[in-house]
Amino acid sequence: MTITTLIISVLIIAAIGAVLAALLVIAEFFLANYGQCKITINDEKELTVTGGASLLSTLNAEKIFIPSACGGRGTCAMCKLQVLDGAGSALPTEEPYLDKTELAENVRLSCQVKVRNDLKIQIPEELFAVKEYTATCSEIRDLTHDIKLFRFELIKPDSIEFVPGQYMQLLAPKYAKSKEEVYRAYSTASDPAEKNFIEMIIRLVPGGICTTYCFEYLKVGDTVKMTGPYGDFQLQDSDAEMIFIAGGSGMAPFVSILHQMKNQGIGRKATYYFGANLVKELFYLDEMKRFEEVLPNFRFVPVVYKPGEDESWNGETGLVTEAVQRNFSDASNCQGYLCGSPGMIDASIKVLKQLGMKESQVYYDKFA
Repeated sequence: MTITTLIISVLIIAAIGAVLAALLVIAEFFLANYGQCKITINDEKELTVTGGASLLSTLNAEKIFIPSACGGRGTCAMCKLQVLDGAGSALPTEEPYLDKTELAENVRLSCQVKVRNDLKIQIPEELFAVKEYTATCSEIRDLTHDIKLFRFELIKPDSIEFVPGQYMQLLAPKYAKSKEEVYRAYSTASDPAEKNFIEMIIRLVPGGICTTYCFEYLKVGDTVKMTGPYGDFQLQDSDAEMIFIAGGSGMAPFVSILHQMKNQGIGRKATYYFGANLVKELFYLDEMKRFEEVLPNFRFVPVVYKPGEDESWNGETGLVTEAVQRNFSDASNCQGYLCGSPGMIDASIKVLKQLGMKESQVYYDKFA
């Protein structure tokens, strides 16, 4: 068999596989009729829904908002809940995100569970307090070449209560480059004392459905929808010294937390390490100086990985975790607060543990 014949054979097999997969999807869409299904929630509430969609999207349609940072793609593992009956075994797409205890307790990724028959589920009570908000975009401000501040004035409800560190899920509607509505998670960057608006710091993800909408389509005056607040990332009730670590749009929750510390007179010692690749990617420097002025035990340490040839910089350089290692020899009595990519979170946890910090004293929301 010649190389050409082999290549043609492989292409034919691949094409046949693609056609079969497409036929299965079409058959599921047109032929599968699951009718009306009943979802029993926490042995108290019953929903009657049309079967066929994911459990995540079905609950969202019923105004029960389960967190999901990845928009239901099965990669963030934030939409976990217990499916006690009716869903069968966990799928291969779920197993990497579920430990043995979760599997034994019938924990599932709700985005991967299809509503095909009656289900019995258990969800945390606090999710019943999550609301859907309508808001107007009142400000869009450039912070760096790929990070913007978005301010949303709340319309209905017209106020919000949230814990600094929590996040909201912003809805990107259908637009020219996206034929579907998707939710994406963004931490609040607002002063919690200001209850009639929400601020978000959003970084452009090339090809990202929601960030493309925000950067290219969303305009001041537009109406948006969001749900929340979600998440357990927040200051812990303790007097321990704190180490904050973030980069890029990971700035958001720490702005809110610093407002909280100022408002409540929290005088704990805290050092905030913020990493950027270049000097021009640093932002909120003036805001951090003002926080240093009103919080005497707070110190902001910007870290530039490698300043550009045309950039002047006398501060910390290298990886943000390297700066932490240079400034701390013992973090055994400290708490760590992190916000960033999964890779940055993992690297920071490793360094903090090397410095003696217990992993149970490290707090974060890891966004995919």
